[in-house]
Amino acid sequence: MAITAALVKELRERTAAGMMECKKALVEADGDIELAIDNMRKSGQAKAAKKAGRIAAEGVILAKSNGSVGVLVEINSETDFVARDESFLGFANAVADLALEKGISDVETLNNTEMASGETVEVTRANLVAKIGENMTVRRVTKIEGDNLGAYIHGGRIGVLVSMKGGDEDLAKDVAMHVAASNPQFNKADDVAPEVIEKEKEIIKAQPDMEGKPEEIVEKMMVGRIKKFVGEITLEGQSFVKDPSTTVGDLVKSKGAEVVSFTRFEVGEGIEKKSEDFASEVAAQMGKK
Repeated sequence: MAITAALVKELRERTAAGMMECKKALVEADGDIELAIDNMRKSGQAKAAKKAGRIAAEGVILAKSNGSVGVLVEINSETDFVARDESFLGFANAVADLALEKGISDVETLNNTEMASGETVEVTRANLVAKIGENMTVRRVTKIEGDNLGAYIHGGRIGVLVSMKGGDEDLAKDVAMHVAASNPQFNKADDVAPEVIEKEKEIIKAQPDMEGKPEEIVEKMMVGRIKKFVGEITLEGQSFVKDPSTTVGDLVKSKGAEVVSFTRFEVGEGIEKKSEDFASEVAAQMGKK
């Protein structure tokens, strides 16, 4: 039986599974949608799909490197308890290893890549969701290259990769540790977007101590404050966490090195977590009666 787009669409709507999983299930069931659903339920895919709407804002950050190439991966779970589960961590490490081995830098490619088991990352994930009973997602992956790479993971929740020219492994790791702790928004002053500077200037002008001052005085005062602001948001301008008497920029320069780029992941950043208010929920339920 021909597998039409309409048939795939119907199966997706009934199971909430991915398009490729639905198409594969229909092919194996020779177009019998009821049989396809039964097979997906047996394999755990349909069960996993029902959990896909749950917010997965916990999880783990992993960094892998072979010296010249490094990857940073975020894999999420619903709870911190599952984020410490051996099966979850085994899956996460296998996915990160795969990303490094294949040099993968986007989630879609990673999810569709075959693992050692012969199944794709996405199918393996769905089966694990069915086994553990909690939603999980491969959320982000990035690849970084360089002559000298530094990686640092803090408690499994914050991960940093740094690419440097010159220096050594210890320096690169120290810089990565600093990025994890201080979360700079930019590498160098030249990297700061003009709109960021303009927004800060508006904020400075609106501050109480600027009120009533001549424009030329305001401009002179602003120069110093903008310089301080740029120092606070750039890696090169921040005071080094292990030695606040020097900046990261001066430290790196003294070692004859240069930070080319850095990437920092923190578990769940940008994900809106569901707020559970048990009292309100009970009150709402009582009001319905």
